[in-house]
Amino acid sequence: MNSDQRRELLASARRVVIKVGSAVLTMEDGLDLNMLRHLAREINALRERGLDVLLVSSGAVAAGRRRIQFMRPDAAHLSDLPGRQAASAIGQGRLMHEYDRALAELGVVAAQVLLTREGLRIRERFLNARNTLNRLLDWGAVPIINENDTVSVKELQFGDNDTLASLAVGLVEADLFINLTSADGVYDKNPDQHPEAKRLDVIEDIGSLDIPAMCDGKTAVGSGGMYSKMRAARRVAQLGAPTLILSGRKGFSLGAVLDGAPGGTLVLPCEQCVSSKKFWLAYHDQPAGTIVVDDGAARALTELGKSLLPAGIVEVRGEFGQGALTAIRSKTDRVLGVGMCNYSSEQLQNIKGLRSSDIQEQYGEHAYEEAIHRDNMLLDPAI
Repeated sequence: MNSDQRRELLASARRVVIKVGSAVLTMEDGLDLNMLRHLAREINALRERGLDVLLVSSGAVAAGRRRIQFMRPDAAHLSDLPGRQAASAIGQGRLMHEYDRALAELGVVAAQVLLTREGLRIRERFLNARNTLNRLLDWGAVPIINENDTVSVKELQFGDNDTLASLAVGLVEADLFINLTSADGVYDKNPDQHPEAKRLDVIEDIGSLDIPAMCDGKTAVGSGGMYSKMRAARRVAQLGAPTLILSGRKGFSLGAVLDGAPGGTLVLPCEQCVSSKKFWLAYHDQPAGTIVVDDGAARALTELGKSLLPAGIVEVRGEFGQGALTAIRSKTDRVLGVGMCNYSSEQLQNIKGLRSSDIQEQYGEHAYEEAIHRDNMLLDPAI
């Protein structure tokens, strides 16, 4: 991709999700208010260009931790789950106050939106969140999204705002994702361990990369590291939107980058996009179990686009109910896909390896022919 094509792609965006991490937004003594105000000015500049802007912001836990240490120098256990949740409860208000003040000085209204993966998993709540965010954008407000850390458990322990931001792209059907990070882009190797590593200007086919091998490290402050950023970019690429992974330090200019200035790494969208239904199905919940399939079933899924039949199942791992999201793996433990299973784990244990006629004898004529129908399955997921 040449510079003109890059500029044309970025300039075509009309709705953008920006994610900023703790490593960019905080200093040793708490929030970096100069950085926050600069970000507010950059957001306003994009709005003046006619773009809808949503911000997914980390920083609440870091801001709260610093405040607690100031109030209670003897406070302990700030790194365990209750301590982090308490720090978030204190820090989220401070974080939002600073955003509200910085944007208000520019004549922009900020709106706090706290989400959890559990809230987005339920379709009705997902649609309600979409409608609320669209209304805020219609009113000219800037939604500022964060995880509701004080009530999240699994999300706070294992999640990250890169994942949340990729879900937000699908939630509001954004056509550009900008991930502001402490690095100046994506490298072919971890630059902390390989000084000879080279920055990639463009990633044309993110699905072909070995992301874990490239991104074997995390930042000291944030929870995600480059691995979660690349995984989020791959998900966004499946939606048909590009991702720009860019340094959020040293007075960055989003307007200049959209106008073609070099910088960061541009991840191009996939040629074949997934439907919004399959995206929601695959990523708004965690797989509840795993189905292992034989070589013939693996080929039928990946090469022929077939549904998964019970005859091709060799192993069922975990306990889950009918309709649960399950991972599909090969016998070599490669993730082939995820999908909504028509049977519970107990039922699958009884019918794995059986032909459809045998299953009908056991469960009657209303038994499902497919364990997972191809319409309820996403192959090669970014999980």
